[in-house]
Amino acid sequence: MYDERLAEFSRERLDGRPIPDDLRVLLVAQWEGRTDFTRLLDLDFFEAGEVHPLLDTSYLSEKELADPEMQAVNAAAAEMAKYVKLVAKGGKGWIGYWLHPGEPADRAWRLTGLDTEFTFWSPVGLTLTEGAAAERASYQDEPDVRIAFTQLAAELAEIGLPLSTQEYDALDDTEYRVDPEELMAELIEAEREKRGLR
Repeated sequence: MYDERLAEFSRERLDGRPIPDDLRVLLVAQWEGRTDFTRLLDLDFFEAGEVHPLLDTSYLSEKELADPEMQAVNAAAAEMAKYVKLVAKGGKGWIGYWLHPGEPADRAWRLTGLDTEFTFWSPVGLTLTEGAAAERASYQDEPDVRIAFTQLAAELAEIGLPLSTQEYDALDDTEYRVDPEELMAELIEAEREKRGLR
């Protein structure tokens, strides 16, 4: 029923890569108007045509767009958008996948987040659902994030989206091989150099 919409989302947000199973469930739930996952995970998935946050310059004035420093930042951000595949708004800003070719191809896609100050952060977990649940666990009434995560994981399993673990400390937190924050800084410096700003 949603095959074409899923294919469009894949083309627009993941460069045509297959949509991970949990993301497929979450997208269909949002399109069907279900609020159970949204309530638990605080995710709002991008609609067709929404601009990638790294490519959005609509908030900049003409003067800012003409500034060579800002041009260097925007060029670096455009390069980063090739690897940062954001799929949803929520929590600290946006969340998605880090698909840099320097990352191992034999494991689940690494998660990445981009906050509203354009700083990258690394969600824990093997899936988008795990990363979002881990993030949301710190915003629950339960002060112990481990207990809150276990409760969220149980609720998600009850409504059809089980996680690989119900234990917060067992969530995957493997380091990036290519750190998004460091790469962004390198790309900005390279763009500054191209413009003679060093």
